Amino acid sequence: MRIDIWSDVICPFCWIGKRHLEAALEDFRGENPGTEVEIVWRAYELDPAAPRHGHDAVTESSAEMLARKYGMPLAQAEAGQEQMAARFRELGLEYDWRASTVSSTYDAHRLSALAADHGLADQIDEALRRAYFTDGQRLSDPETLRRVGAGVGLPAEAVDQLLDGDGFGDRVREDIETARGIGVRGVPFFVLDGRLAVSGAQPVEVFGQALQQALEAGRA
Repeated sequence: MRIDIWSDVICPFCWIGKRHLEAALEDFRGENPGTEVEIVWRAYELDPAAPRHGHDAVTESSAEMLARKYGMPLAQAEAGQEQMAARFRELGLEYDWRASTVSSTYDAHRLSALAADHGLADQIDEALRRAYFTDGQRLSDPETLRRVGAGVGLPAEAVDQLLDGDGFGDRVREDIETARGIGVRGVPFFVLDGRLAVSGAQPVEVFGQALQQALEAGRA
């Protein structure tokens, strides 16, 4: 079974959805021994117009961005972020929303594509999310991306070449265009075996049902 996941590494619901899927997959594999599941990460930009150029970019905190985007008082946005941090803690994750700054994830997605070609797709996904949510690092900063790449074992030369050019940009743009073509309006968005879609950070039980349904449909 193949699961394509459209996601952005600064989307809190994407990390929650990932953890829910992982829990469902653990049960699924136990109930269906021998069934192989391939995870394919797909790029999606929550804010394609976000600043891209590292320390020179003007950025907003996550709470400021939400207040601006949804026209709500800053205090309300901050309360929502604190609630999100509480949800993270329930899953053993940490969200330092006061330190997080919103910026472009385009280069982070390109780095993820490079990592996927090295068999490190899940490792880079986790590392980028921890850099943003837990460590408050800016994912548009090339030095941040170099540290993250090195941390998962990517060759320094390959990362430097990526960041000095537009390598894997075509793959990122293709993912985004594909998402637009199939009607994705928000992430996370999961497609199981090209036949069954699950949108959002659904409960573990919903993912479990979807996995079983996709398996049975594939056998029919």
